[in-house]
Amino acid sequence: MSKISTYGGTKNVKFKGTGFFRLDEAEGRSWLVDPEGNGFISVGLNHTDETNLKYDHNFEIWKNKYGNRETWLKSLSNELKDWGFNSIGWTGDYISGDWGQALDWFGDPINLGHSAPWASSDYKVADMPYCLQIRVAEIEDWNGHPAFPDVYSREFDLYCEYLARSICADHADNKNLIGYFLVDIPAWIPHASGRDFPQFKGMNEEERHAKLFDLATKYYDTIVKHIKKYDPNHLILGDRFNGNKGIPEPVIEAMKPYVDVLSVQYFPDNSEEGHQQMRDDLAKWQKQAGKPVIIADIGNFCATEMNPNRKTCLHGQGERAQDYIDSIDKVISEPWFIGWHWCAHVENKARGWGVKDPYDEPYEDFIDPVQAFNKSVYEKA
Repeated sequence: MSKISTYGGTKNVKFKGTGFFRLDEAEGRSWLVDPEGNGFISVGLNHTDETNLKYDHNFEIWKNKYGNRETWLKSLSNELKDWGFNSIGWTGDYISGDWGQALDWFGDPINLGHSAPWASSDYKVADMPYCLQIRVAEIEDWNGHPAFPDVYSREFDLYCEYLARSICADHADNKNLIGYFLVDIPAWIPHASGRDFPQFKGMNEEERHAKLFDLATKYYDTIVKHIKKYDPNHLILGDRFNGNKGIPEPVIEAMKPYVDVLSVQYFPDNSEEGHQQMRDDLAKWQKQAGKPVIIADIGNFCATEMNPNRKTCLHGQGERAQDYIDSIDKVISEPWFIGWHWCAHVENKARGWGVKDPYDEPYEDFIDPVQAFNKSVYEKA
C-alpha cells in the first residue's frame, strides 16, 4: 500500500526534494517528482470551471450551494481529492458554439469560445497541484477563427515576453505548479478552416513539411526563453498535441531542446483495439521525442438526459467508468508514462459530457469505480 504525500505523490518512491515539481528516473521509469521528493503521477481533471454551473438550468444550484467563487474552489479541491485526483488540469471550458468543421460539440449557435482561465489567487485557494496554460497562438483545432502569427517577427517576440511576465511572474514561486502547457491542440497540421502560418503561403505539402522544423523551432525558442526568464523553477509541458490527428515529425524534433514533457491529447475508440492504438501511437512519438508522456486530455461519453445525441457504444455511466479504467490500464505501466488528465468536470450543453451531471451531482456509477482505480495508481505503475 502506497503512502501518499501532501501533494498526492507516493512516499514509496523517493528522490531529492527541491521545493518544486521536476522530472527524474528510478529503475528505468520516468517520474514526476513532487516538491518533497516523492514520485508523482499526475491524475488530473480538466475543464473545472464554474461557468458550467451558471446556466439557466443550474444557476440556482450554484447560488444556493456555493454562492461565491472561494467556496466553490474549496469544495472542488476536496471533491477531486476524494475521487483520487491529485491535479487540476486545464481550467478553461468550451461553453457555446457549433463550429462543425473540427468538432462534434453542440450548444448555442454562436461562438462564445472558451471560458476565462483561473487567476493565480484561485490556485492558491484550491491548494493542490496544477498545470497552467500559456496561449502562445490562437491556432487551436477547435478555434473557428484561428490567427496564425509571424513567429519570426519582433511583434511575436514582444507578445511572448508579455505573456511570460504577465503569467509566469505570478506563479514562479508556487510549489503546487507542475508546469506550463502551451497551445491546446495546435494546428501544426493544416487547420480545418484552411488558414495557415503566413510563411507557408503558396507552398505545396512537401515544401511546407521542409519549412515546418525551422518555423516550429523559432516558435518554441521564443516562448520558452521568456518563460524561463520569469520562471526558472517549473517544467515546460509543451503544446497539447492532437494525437488523434497526428503529430508532424519536424515539430517533435523542433520541440526537443525546449520542452520537458511530450503532452498529447488522445481520445481512443472505446475498445481494446482503440486502447492499443493509443498506446502504440504514444510509444512511437515518445521514442522520437525522448521525453516522458502525459495524456493531457482524454475522455469518453454516452447519451444522457440533457445530451441524448451523445450516442456511442458505451451504454451508461458504468460502461464509461470501465472504459476509463481499460484505457489507462493500457499505458499505466509504461516506463515513459507520467500521468493523464480526464475530460471533464460538469456536463454542459456544449461539450456534452462530464463526471457530474448538469445539476452538480456526481454520476455515481462512473465515480465509484474510477475513485477506486485512481487511488490504486501507484500499485499499478
